[in-house]
Amino acid sequence: MAKLMPLIFTVFSTQIVMADERPNILLILGDDMGFADIGPFGSEIETPTLDELASEGLKFTNFRATPVCSVSRSEILTGANNIQVGLAAFDYAVYPDAEGKPGYEGYLTDNAVTIAQLLQDAGYNTYTTGKWHLGHPTRNTGKGPQSWGFDRSYGIYVGGSNHWNQEVMLPDEKDPATAEAVEKGQIPKISQEEFHEDDRLVTRPDGVYSNDLYTSKMIEYLEGGRGSGKPFFAYMAFTTAHFPIQAPAELIDKYYEMYLELGYEGLREKRYDSLIKHGVISPSSKYHDGKEDNSDNLVVPWSSLSDEQQKYQAKIMATYAAMIDSQDQHIKKLFDYLDSIGELDNTLIIYLTDNGPEGTDFRGKLSNPLLSKWVEANFDQSLKAIGSADALWQIGTTWANSTTGVLTFWKAYVSEGGVRVPFMIKPPLGYEFAHLGQSTNAVTSIKDVPMTILDYAGVQADGPRYDAPNMVKPSGVSMRDFVEGKQNYVRNEDQWVAFELFGNTYVIKGNHKAVRIRTGMFGSGEWHLYDIVADPGETTPIEEQFPGKLEQLKKIYQGYADEMGIVPVAEDWNPWTVVGK
Repeated sequence: MAKLMPLIFTVFSTQIVMADERPNILLILGDDMGFADIGPFGSEIETPTLDELASEGLKFTNFRATPVCSVSRSEILTGANNIQVGLAAFDYAVYPDAEGKPGYEGYLTDNAVTIAQLLQDAGYNTYTTGKWHLGHPTRNTGKGPQSWGFDRSYGIYVGGSNHWNQEVMLPDEKDPATAEAVEKGQIPKISQEEFHEDDRLVTRPDGVYSNDLYTSKMIEYLEGGRGSGKPFFAYMAFTTAHFPIQAPAELIDKYYEMYLELGYEGLREKRYDSLIKHGVISPSSKYHDGKEDNSDNLVVPWSSLSDEQQKYQAKIMATYAAMIDSQDQHIKKLFDYLDSIGELDNTLIIYLTDNGPEGTDFRGKLSNPLLSKWVEANFDQSLKAIGSADALWQIGTTWANSTTGVLTFWKAYVSEGGVRVPFMIKPPLGYEFAHLGQSTNAVTSIKDVPMTILDYAGVQADGPRYDAPNMVKPSGVSMRDFVEGKQNYVRNEDQWVAFELFGNTYVIKGNHKAVRIRTGMFGSGEWHLYDIVADPGETTPIEEQFPGKLEQLKKIYQGYADEMGIVPVAEDWNPWTVVGK
């Protein structure tokens, strides 16, 4: 039986229940992590806290975010389509013809309503720490968390930063000093990133690792609101495992020898086997080695590396693993704190990541010339330095390809490797729960997360905040009835999801996915149809068997594109060439 609720009252025409009975909400977001990067999804990386969460919650194995950070964040906080709230464009790489068009602003626009605003209206304390990436007053005309319903906030407004200090993660030509250096044909110096607390510029403490910094701040905020008698909404937005690849040395050492022995292909095969063992994919899922599509043109064999190169690559991957290991340890600190104050059992806990692993590189086809030169000039390239504040690395295409175990491509792509991410939910104690410790391949979307949160909080996604002209209402659906066993699906066959980024597109309807990747991003340029439950690696197109299904999904996408005003992208455009501009 569901937890009994006390007397209902109304605030701003929104129904809520008494504060002492409403659940807390903890939304945890990992950054740029592969589908198989945590233990419950088959990883060899040690994540005992997330393992325990999976055993006490429900694991979704057919869940999709979007392919990039800011776009996912727009949908997880609004439940709306990204293009409707200003995030049709990734702010680091905007297609020139789309600049200035409605929906392509690159920040959360004023026609949006966030769940933080709705929860704040309903009497929740609202906190966020870590990465915002939905607007930056000095980079664009976007706004920080305080304008979007958060009582307290701390962190960066951009996509990432050095994990040990206040340095930027890449040169930004919007910065006057950087632009001047580029104009003179010089390599820019390292500049300082802006950190904000409650929309005020602050100095970040030097030498404190990002996971520790953001978790400690969140606990500080939770402790500060403990005597208010209000429930909380805590949005814990880690910046691990986003590049730069940096982590505590003792954790790096734990993984180095393993990755040196496994190499690229060994890790991918190991994770493929483990995904099956953990019940994440079907035993009949075909192993994807990259030869069925163009992704194999972007990866290299481990055997092609010299001994010294293998050592470098093993340490880079070990550092990446250490970032995730550290994240898990800090999630435990958060859980332990909530347990110590008696609030853990009354907290809805959700864990997911924002997109697949970062597949760009400092060298090769997915590199940016300015970024590569900047790194070489300003950072320590030695093996010993990897993981420290003085070194700046990415995992690159081949490790990214390996981390997903079976999926195609990685971040920035609409293939499964870019959008299928781990997702777990644990309802508060006392609420109906039909799937304790189980996993499901029910089709779900990141837009469904905010609707589920509002459902558990007893807050309706309507009311006066949506009354103003042009305000965007959400299109996500709540997972709660599925979690409680009241229905056997989250999205039915008619509740399709369509998406576009960088001119690459997909539509999902039930178990079928129609997808197209431009040749400029190393795809075929053609539409293909896949059964993403039977074939999560998108290895075997089935459009010849089901031509009517493909045409149906293409028609759905075209209607969506027309309605949303999606700007077509030239077939040969390469977004990596404009990063930082």
